[in-house]
Amino acid sequence: MDQDSGNRTAVSDSASAAEPRLLAAEVLERLRDLIIQGELAPGVKLNERVLCERLRASRTPVREAIKFLASEGLVELLPNRGAIVTPITATTVREMFVLLGALEALAGELACANASDADVAEIRALHYQMLAHHARGELTLYFRCNQQIHLRLVECGGNATLTNTYRALNGHVRRARYMANLSRERWDHAVEEHQRILDALTRRDSVMLPTLLRSHLGNKMAVVLDALASKPLE
Repeated sequence: MDQDSGNRTAVSDSASAAEPRLLAAEVLERLRDLIIQGELAPGVKLNERVLCERLRASRTPVREAIKFLASEGLVELLPNRGAIVTPITATTVREMFVLLGALEALAGELACANASDADVAEIRALHYQMLAHHARGELTLYFRCNQQIHLRLVECGGNATLTNTYRALNGHVRRARYMANLSRERWDHAVEEHQRILDALTRRDSVMLPTLLRSHLGNKMAVVLDALASKPLE
């Protein structure tokens, strides 16, 4: 076998080996979106056969996605009874948002001290991209940008332990954060709050930025609690 043929075979084998991982990643993302966007409601049992048909995937990546989402807190694994979408309760929302607000406030303080000009420019670019999705009413795409902004703010603080803790906790409240934007009025207010957050970061205002981030989370929490009071998601 000549060298070109060998190279083509190696590339082909590499591509084949990558395909299952790409498929699994796609299934994970789609299943996560179904849960975050409420299409799979809290407390609903996850039927693997039904999900395979809905996602047009084989059982293995679906099963792997369910296990991974359990680690994020979006799915609850029940011994010998399969899995359900984790219920959302008012108590959980209060506890998680208070803690998340404290983490983001600390991250904001650290970001003001440690973020580079390139970091701030990246967050500003994400902000403008988020504004474009808001203007077009693209809530799902908006929310992805929104989450990237919050994560980059935390990462800019330069504290790996804080970042890892934030990632783990944010997975548990991602649905609730998405719910907070289902009201167009709240969505518009959230965009205004994000503009003030960006302005404070740009000024490296280590007093104002933590305050704005904590307030931003508090406002989201209030909206979610109101929604839960009118229609408990359990």
